[in-house]
Amino acid sequence: MSPAPVIIAIDGRSGAGKTTLAIELAARLREHHKVSLFHLEDIYPGWNGLAAGIERYASTVLAPLRRGEPARWVSWDWNNHYDGGTRTTRPAEIILVEGVGAAAEAARPFVDAVIWADAPEQDRRSRALARDGDSYQPFWAQWAAQEEEWLAADDVPAHADVHVLNTADADAPEEVLQALQYLPAVAPVLLPELAARRGLQLRAERIDAVPDAARLFEMLFGRSRNAVWLDSSLDPAGPTHYGPAPEAAERSRFSILADDGGPFGQAVRHSSGTTCVGVGNSTVRTEGPFFRWLDGVWGRRALRAPEGYPCDFTLGWLGYLGYELKRETGGSDVTAGTPDACLIFAGRAVVLDHLERTVWVLALDTADAGDWLATARAAVAAAEAAPPPVPAGERAAVVHPAVERSAGPAFAARDSEVSYKSKITEAQREIAEGNSYEVCLTTVLTAPLIPGELDPWQAYLALRRRNPAPFASYLRFGDLTVASTSPERFLRIAADGGMRAEPIKGTRGRDADAGRDGLLRRDLESSPKDRAENIMIVDLLRNDLSHFAVPGSVSVSRLCTIESYATVHQMVSTIDARLKPGAPRAEAVAACFPAGSMTGAPKISTMAILDRLEDAPRGIYSGAIGYFSLNGATDLAVAIRTLVVTEQAGGGAGLSLGVGGAITADSAPQEEYQEIRTKAFGVLSALGAQFPPG
Repeated sequence: MSPAPVIIAIDGRSGAGKTTLAIELAARLREHHKVSLFHLEDIYPGWNGLAAGIERYASTVLAPLRRGEPARWVSWDWNNHYDGGTRTTRPAEIILVEGVGAAAEAARPFVDAVIWADAPEQDRRSRALARDGDSYQPFWAQWAAQEEEWLAADDVPAHADVHVLNTADADAPEEVLQALQYLPAVAPVLLPELAARRGLQLRAERIDAVPDAARLFEMLFGRSRNAVWLDSSLDPAGPTHYGPAPEAAERSRFSILADDGGPFGQAVRHSSGTTCVGVGNSTVRTEGPFFRWLDGVWGRRALRAPEGYPCDFTLGWLGYLGYELKRETGGSDVTAGTPDACLIFAGRAVVLDHLERTVWVLALDTADAGDWLATARAAVAAAEAAPPPVPAGERAAVVHPAVERSAGPAFAARDSEVSYKSKITEAQREIAEGNSYEVCLTTVLTAPLIPGELDPWQAYLALRRRNPAPFASYLRFGDLTVASTSPERFLRIAADGGMRAEPIKGTRGRDADAGRDGLLRRDLESSPKDRAENIMIVDLLRNDLSHFAVPGSVSVSRLCTIESYATVHQMVSTIDARLKPGAPRAEAVAACFPAGSMTGAPKISTMAILDRLEDAPRGIYSGAIGYFSLNGATDLAVAIRTLVVTEQAGGGAGLSLGVGGAITADSAPQEEYQEIRTKAFGVLSALGAQFPPG
């Protein structure tokens, strides 16, 4: 008896391309494995035999193969319309079974993975009749009726691990093979395929150019459904009003532009323990914690940086982690209205080095890499040669001119001024009772949009002009857009294991008058309350980093330093550490998540207080935005000053903007309420909107 094989069922309605998919997938797998291929059409007992065929297949084919034994089964003679001879299917390392009913309820206990292939009905009919000609045409309706009856009682698509829209463009086999590598039951046998992917080389080209970043993004990725721009829109070479800001310059050196195109492009959505990965027209679904999934795809160093390349990003995953992932790090399980995480895998990208005034074009060394590198070079040249767009009025750039509205989007607050102040008082009661030292209380502003009212891309361009920031970002995931001008680093882990967190606690608005502006800055710098808030979060982050840090390596290199941005002064500290060699990097991120500057201290008990006080999910706000590079590096910003645009059924959209502040025992409710208005100003003013009244 042979070892039990891995059995993969390829199911779908007639004409969905299952047979071709199975044959081509088997050919790829045979490069590294022994593969058997079974076609259900060989066992169906006639044109009315779907149900009987499924029963025969499960009992006489799958059951023995599952035990590692040869399967002996009776074939069907389609010419004589009767049982044919007895055949034998021998077990192999991998067995592919394809046909209508391959993953039926009776078969599922025996299979390790289910692939559901689909195609538009008109395509399915034409494909099926083109393949089988006149023999199938008289029976198409009869067979289709059996399929409908069977699927009405047995929802196979709902049980599928991988869904593929088979467009017959020859991409499906490779996309499905990539998707299968995410399934725990199949992945171990596909180690050779995974190793081949990890063995890919990085191609990189350096270009001396200073293209307009927005124009370059539009040229390369403007039509991509999923695309990310990690946009250091704060000029790293430019001093602030108060002199050079070297730390801000370090955070603002690189911008990264990418989409999920190319042979290895992927898009990921995780919600409440379920991860869905899109690979071209295929989607694979797995269950389990997000950070465990992330460690599996990112945690090992797989690509080295090219010679002379100064950035830590060497392709990989980019996107956001939502606040509700706290369920995996000690917080309660709350369901958000947006995915808990959205990422793309970028097998090609453009990196702008603002300090050296150069461009790096990166691509995995695949068959189409040369063509894409040439396209990127041409786009860089065009984006540098063309004059930057002349901004019209901020409002004209954001809101569609055909929409009649006298002001920007009409935001409403989840909490009125009275309600928010009442929650501040309740947070202080929790502090007085010893349940917390600091509670980072938040609320949200929302606005409905009529179809065509706001262009998210133009809105982001207005945001970055109005409020440039070292961790600005524009993320597009189909019907979900994130436009952020965050100044705050959550966590950086360099390829060599260096760790850094830079929490912000303490904010003052800017003033156009230099004298009054200086007073505001000095007031923040000397504020005992703001320093106390900042130091409490520093202590929290020192503890978070210590879980995976080399003992004795945690240090505070900056404490309560003031940094000035376009609309606010901020109090910033820097905590450094060194990751233990061999430590799981995704777990190191999880140990710090969510950012302590957005929870308060101690973290777990304070998150429980926040769940009760806020009584609503935060979603993307106060999560993290950034990248997970193939060399093991990550750089993540706190998702603050962040506008979220969600397209809705019927053509409208919804906007949301989270705001909040840290509450301590000596907080003054009126001052805290004024602080959230100050923090919202940079985003709202760029949209021509106002903070909602009382």
